[in-house]
Amino acid sequence: MNTTSGTILLFYKYVPLENPVAIQDWITNLCNKFNLKGRIILATEGINATVGGSKESCQEFVAELNHHPLFGDIDFKQSNGDARHFPRLKISIRKEIVALGIDPQELTADQGGTHLTPAQVHQLLQENPNDLVILDARNNYESRIGAFEGAVAADIENFRDFPAYIDQHIEQFKDKKVLMYCTGGIRCERASAYLKKTGATQQVYQLTGGIARYVEQFPHGFFKGKNYVFDGRIAMNVSNDVLSNCDWCKVSCDEYSNCINASCNKKIICCTSCLSKHNNTCTTNCRALVANNQVKIRSKPARIN
Repeated sequence: MNTTSGTILLFYKYVPLENPVAIQDWITNLCNKFNLKGRIILATEGINATVGGSKESCQEFVAELNHHPLFGDIDFKQSNGDARHFPRLKISIRKEIVALGIDPQELTADQGGTHLTPAQVHQLLQENPNDLVILDARNNYESRIGAFEGAVAADIENFRDFPAYIDQHIEQFKDKKVLMYCTGGIRCERASAYLKKTGATQQVYQLTGGIARYVEQFPHGFFKGKNYVFDGRIAMNVSNDVLSNCDWCKVSCDEYSNCINASCNKKIICCTSCLSKHNNTCTTNCRALVANNQVKIRSKPARIN
């Protein structure tokens, strides 16, 4: 798939929204006007979005948001891609714009760690003080294919499991300088606030703009491998380092697929050979179910390039 014909926008803002339903109607009309597809989450605490379309449409969309009194200073991260990387436009209203599982009124982004620019983070990583812990706040399937050198990866499958992970590993962060990062910065806003709230350490920092902004400025820096993204591109290559292995044969590999068994749909890292050999399944059980026509087969391609 050609990824240079348009733009994908990644953005968020923690801002009080008194009437998310009205914002939902407004932004739905805006996206339809500019033929954008993607995912937008609204809550009383703000907005979280990834949308794609033509370069011109995205520019006009950004201009419209910049003129809105609530969204005038958003950091729009742009990368190559377009609406074809999304199945549809979905705009939801939820309690949180990222599901940490804690009431936004009890834990706010304003309570989060100190923001560091990509340049400040790069310098900190170069200095590498003995008391520094680099904490990946993403899900484990994201950190499998790309990470900052020396980072501690939270072993979680969903962001709502992050607070429990911190509680279970609290001694690892006690009295340390903790540098947190995620894809675009949004998860670290409240995740860093939770770490501070534990009282283990008050020296909590977060990478402004996340991996997306860091690799723009330091493409040959401390982040290695691929940056996982939540659209049809699956991942964006940052370096040639391959950090993972095929789940079947263990050969060096970092290509994601999904089990073709629709009831399973598990994310798997699978080399081309095993993808064919095991019929795009994740286990011998799923392979047998598919071979015997006992389950529904995924209608979408298992891998989007």
